[in-house]
Amino acid sequence: MSRKIIGIGLVLFALIGVGIMVMNNEGRTPRPSSGSPSSPLYSEASEMTAGGIQTVSVEVVPVSSRYLEEIIPLPGELLPFLSVNLSPKITGIVDSVMVDRGSTVKKGDVLIQLRAPELHAQRMEAEAQLRAATITFTRLQSAASTPGIVAGHDLELAQHNQEALKARLQSVQEMEKYLQVVAPFHGVITQRNIHPGAVVGPDQRDGHGSPLVRLEQIKHLRLIVPVPEVYVGSIAKGAAVPFTVPTYPQETFSGVVSRISQSINSKTRSMPVEIDVTNPDHRLAAGMFPEVRWPIRGTSPSLFVPNPSVVTTTEATFVLHVKNKVVAWIPVRKGTRSDSMIEIFGALQAGDWVVLRGTDELRPGTVIEPLPVSQGS
Repeated sequence: MSRKIIGIGLVLFALIGVGIMVMNNEGRTPRPSSGSPSSPLYSEASEMTAGGIQTVSVEVVPVSSRYLEEIIPLPGELLPFLSVNLSPKITGIVDSVMVDRGSTVKKGDVLIQLRAPELHAQRMEAEAQLRAATITFTRLQSAASTPGIVAGHDLELAQHNQEALKARLQSVQEMEKYLQVVAPFHGVITQRNIHPGAVVGPDQRDGHGSPLVRLEQIKHLRLIVPVPEVYVGSIAKGAAVPFTVPTYPQETFSGVVSRISQSINSKTRSMPVEIDVTNPDHRLAAGMFPEVRWPIRGTSPSLFVPNPSVVTTTEATFVLHVKNKVVAWIPVRKGTRSDSMIEIFGALQAGDWVVLRGTDELRPGTVIEPLPVSQGS
């Protein structure tokens, strides 16, 4: 009896174990085959090669060739077209100042009037000496009409003395012109550093005194733009260039490329370019820092691929070139971005196929099934 019970128990245990194994197999999720990639970069479609190797479908695009045309923002600085610090050429006392900061003046306008009592006295003395010399020469010339009365040498000395005194008087009169400080060109007074009663004059060391006023021409401005070395080839003299200033953020101004320095600054690796800007209403001011929309056009066609096609790792920058369904890594150097495309330089040609969304998961030598995609999609 006991042996029957033991046998029945063993059968029951065996049936329970088989049931548990069946339930575990039914709840287990099957694993994907080693040939199907898990990355979302690949298409779900896959094919089996003749040798039984499973390949994945990957989107590819052709390398395009075109001229680079782009607008890049560059910082600039507005400067007056003409500017000068007006300093005294002779020592004198400021008698009157006809202008102040912000005054608009024309060429030849008197800005400051000086007086110099010593110079006035020198002129009076020179005039008196010239009159005396003229009288002496006139009398000797009259007497010389009678032979033997006046030696010819004395007459010549009197004539030379008269001419020397005349030149001295002219020199003093020229010096007196410096008592008036006049505007050398049309412009605006941007600084005034002097007031009536001050004694001014040239510095004993360099001959230049402290500036009395500063005059700037702002109806015509210079916009200085440091163009990076890589874009120097795009500079076109006479081209119209738009720009904006923070003062009027909703308004666009324009200037014309007029002067190119033809020299690269060794510190900034840029070439200064001057743009002429007309400013008849004085809305723009010298010292503003505009943002210039600099146009770029390449001198020769460049190769372009979509931005995601370029892979950058800690070791290299490359694209995944596809030829005969085999992937190869081609090192490239990045250029200028243009919308969704990027300029590249490397061992590629226009029409070559590259992976649309590059990744280092696709190792060199990987066999794929290319899916051509239009670059406009």
